[in-house]
Amino acid sequence: MIADLVEQIPEADFDIASDDSQGQVEIIGWLYQYYNQEPHNDVVNINGGPVKERDIPAATQLFTTDWVVRYMVDNSLGRYYLEHTPNSKLADHLDYLVPGELHSVNEALDLSQLRVLDNAMGSGHILVYAFDVLMHIYEEQGFSRRESAIQIAMHNLYGLEIDKRAYQLAYFAVMMKVRQYDRRALTRELKLNLHVFMDSKNLQPELIDQLPLAAEAKVQLNEICSVFRDAKTLGSIMQFPRQYDVSNLLAQLDAHAGAAPANIFASEGDLAQLRETVEIVGVLQGKYDAVVTNPPYLNRMDKTLKDYVKKYYKAYSGDLFSVFIWLNINMTRKDGYAGYMTPFVWMFIKTYEALRTDVLDTMTISSLVQMEYSAFEEATVPIDTFVLKNSRELTGTYLKLSDFKGGMQVQGEKVLEAIADPSVKYLYRANQANFGKIPGSPIAYWASANLLHDFEVGTPMAELVDPRQGLATADNNRFLRQWFEVAYKNIKFDARSIKESVESKRKWFPYNKGGAYRKWYGNYDYVVNWEDDGREIRSFTDSKGKVRSRPQNTNYYFREAITWSDITSGAFSMRYVEPGSLFGTVGLEAFPKSSEVDIKVLMGLCNTKMFNYILSIINPTLHLVIGNLSISPVIIDDPVSSHVLEYVEDNINLVKSDWNASECAWDFASFGFLSHIAEHPLAIRTKFARGRPFVPILCQPITIKDEGVNDYGQLS
Repeated sequence: MIADLVEQIPEADFDIASDDSQGQVEIIGWLYQYYNQEPHNDVVNINGGPVKERDIPAATQLFTTDWVVRYMVDNSLGRYYLEHTPNSKLADHLDYLVPGELHSVNEALDLSQLRVLDNAMGSGHILVYAFDVLMHIYEEQGFSRRESAIQIAMHNLYGLEIDKRAYQLAYFAVMMKVRQYDRRALTRELKLNLHVFMDSKNLQPELIDQLPLAAEAKVQLNEICSVFRDAKTLGSIMQFPRQYDVSNLLAQLDAHAGAAPANIFASEGDLAQLRETVEIVGVLQGKYDAVVTNPPYLNRMDKTLKDYVKKYYKAYSGDLFSVFIWLNINMTRKDGYAGYMTPFVWMFIKTYEALRTDVLDTMTISSLVQMEYSAFEEATVPIDTFVLKNSRELTGTYLKLSDFKGGMQVQGEKVLEAIADPSVKYLYRANQANFGKIPGSPIAYWASANLLHDFEVGTPMAELVDPRQGLATADNNRFLRQWFEVAYKNIKFDARSIKESVESKRKWFPYNKGGAYRKWYGNYDYVVNWEDDGREIRSFTDSKGKVRSRPQNTNYYFREAITWSDITSGAFSMRYVEPGSLFGTVGLEAFPKSSEVDIKVLMGLCNTKMFNYILSIINPTLHLVIGNLSISPVIIDDPVSSHVLEYVEDNINLVKSDWNASECAWDFASFGFLSHIAEHPLAIRTKFARGRPFVPILCQPITIKDEGVNDYGQLS
């Protein structure tokens, strides 16, 4: 670790005199992330269960890449200043300021009132770069560097954090920036507006009641302390029952400092914490010109956090980062900006539809950079970075970097290329009013006018078919087998109804489990224990007697359908399902709503490049859920449908032959090349009849003579 620090980090990054390099604070941030790596991995790799209060910092602390920090600050604080200062040359110092119209604001800007907040500040990377931008602003206004540094630290930068170690590093980093311009900074009594949350369980009502304060002040302090009881869990998302006059409360506390009675149930530390708590309330109630953060990503919340989020942020409760998206833009002043780096799922999936709708209806997406799916190695989620403006201007700048692999460095280089040459094909200017033309309002900034028109005039797929999830066994190892693992005679391949499956007295039935990318036909690998209408599965319970399995939509079992896999791996494929099988929760199926709907024609449309493109707009993540298919538009002309059906049936037959040419298929007959060898004994055989106990050579299990196992090594 020390060797890497000395040998691999450029010497210039340690140079405190360097104005351009952010290496110093990056070193602090990466060291802290290295320190947190083991507990972070321990927490995020836990299977199921909520993240506990003590583990939230480790689970959510991710260092923000330098170019992303610069992009967020340049396009929030930097753009805000440029709009208020039309003749400014600040843009010369903002390398990541993306192209876009500047809307001038006729309002004088008081630098002492220019406020920047990071309410999940970590080790302070964003605040340190904001310090540099503010330094350019102050110098442009004629201030000296020493005076500027002090003013910035005391009046312009605000930060909040739940992790004490991260807070200490952030405080240190900002103080070092001040020290860079003022050699006496460490001897001055500088009070930075950086705070760490502490719960108030030790600040009991008895303490406050004995303070020599006005009665109303005591009531307010008790209210504040009640909210702060879970401050280490809630952090910046805390809401208060009313607006408090923080200046008055602090003045009363300061006026009576040291005047507390001798028998008070508190130490000086408790009183200092009470004052710090009131200061944090002031930060949380404030309005800012720019709120910039890499918010925590957390959906496995403990009960306290989950209940609080449901109560105050119900529409945005899918993940903690979505709470911060809505919270932070509402902490800005009119025409203020909020910058974020978050998982990009908020742009597309249904969980965040309310967030998208509210943002699009009330705010402006000023700019957005959608990164390549796996660019950010520190998180297991695809990332975007974007800036919202607290106004309604509709048109924004978007960069789509999904085609550029190579990690965050390559992504940053492509952003700079687009800034230097806005004509690049991956830069888009889009009016966000168009997003509402697509059901669910995905942030589909690259959608063409023709495609948007298709959504307006087309028939949603949900009006033609019923997309459904099926059987969740709760224990696939117990209830599923590959077909060649069980006795062939115990499999019922062609049941057409629940009644027929029961009357067959068979134990095993074909089961659609999704599977790999494959169009038209195939992925018939599994069978499920559905004996006596799933008697064993339906009675499968946990230790408390609660049924674990979930047989959904049983009236659709054994019906003809079209199917696709929940996980698409970037490409969509749909297959025809013959009558006779059950289906699961990741092998999704759709059924015709009427006899007039030909699901084979729909499947033909769904297997086109155009449909794959449509789905990439609705939801470019790996998981394609039922709702995504339901809202897809369908436009079919009757003269065309007959030709489509002909091609689809040809494709099904071709791919079915290909599937059955594999010796692992249950309809395998013989190897195709053997039919051309006249003297081979299999040349005259065209098909093995279903029901004959045949096991393919390569798939055949080891023959075991034991109870419940037949001569072919198959489980009965």
